[in-house]
Amino acid sequence: MRRFCLLLSFCFTVLGFTAQAMAGGIAFVINSAGASISVIDMATQKEVRRIPTLREPHHLILSPDGRSLLVGDTTGNQMMFLDPNTGQVQQRVPVTDPYQLAFSPNGKFLTVNGLARNQVDVYDAASMKLVKRFPVVATPSHLAYSPDSSTVFVSLQDCDKLAAFDLRTMTPKWTVPVGKTPAGVLWLNGKVLVADMGTDYIAVVDPETGKVLEHVETGKGAHNLFLSPDRKILWVNNRAGGTTVSMDAATLKPIRTYAIPGGPDDMDFAPNGKIWITRRWAEKVAVLDPATGSFETIDVGRSPHGLFLNPRGPAPTVVSSR
Repeated sequence: MRRFCLLLSFCFTVLGFTAQAMAGGIAFVINSAGASISVIDMATQKEVRRIPTLREPHHLILSPDGRSLLVGDTTGNQMMFLDPNTGQVQQRVPVTDPYQLAFSPNGKFLTVNGLARNQVDVYDAASMKLVKRFPVVATPSHLAYSPDSSTVFVSLQDCDKLAAFDLRTMTPKWTVPVGKTPAGVLWLNGKVLVADMGTDYIAVVDPETGKVLEHVETGKGAHNLFLSPDRKILWVNNRAGGTTVSMDAATLKPIRTYAIPGGPDDMDFAPNGKIWITRRWAEKVAVLDPATGSFETIDVGRSPHGLFLNPRGPAPTVVSSR
């Protein structure tokens, strides 16, 4: 009987360790200037390994079926497909200059901005075959879709404009000035928001006509826009000013400003309420507690940019991927 109890205790201990090892989740941070992807244990907030890329990765997106994490390697002209639970490379697909990328809400299209080659490419999401290439002037940066997937909106960074493309007819709709050096784009409450990096505001744009309806001040170098999981708060990273601002998503009124030095860029939301933010110029990630305004720091590689959290995934193991 005593031997059975000891065996049972040992089994529970092993299972406990296994459960502990599986808890916490996995985070991926793209190091654009380091040609790598940092793999982070979300529970310990420590980098456990790096996945090498070809040359210069920037952004990443989860596939509609949740089975692959797509990483665009811009100067490497390649799309890497990673297992979002392990970081294992599933496949590599030749793609021209993949900078920013996103799937349409209906999962039909993958739009890829070719920042250096001045092109917007629309792929069939299932087959990764190019459907349409739109030449643009100049420097397509970020993008967002209308909720019905009929239109994709692309910021044109070096000509201070926003472009709209009809995905039903695969034709351009309009291109309009929206402010100096536009970057992040977001659809919100029937309008398109554009973060104008060369200013201290975001532009609110009519999606049908492209008319700028108003400017909303957020901070120096408004760079990227994110909506909270409950859709109640709009978050804006002001890269030049080193601040992150929370705003009421319904009224666009500011709630609070947080100091995040080092060029805050991308962000993602953890289930515990913390917000992970890449600090582009600091080789670090900030894990912000919005209640207190304090943040913890995670060391990563050079020029951390794109960020993805998989809180349901197992904690990553310390295994070399080289």
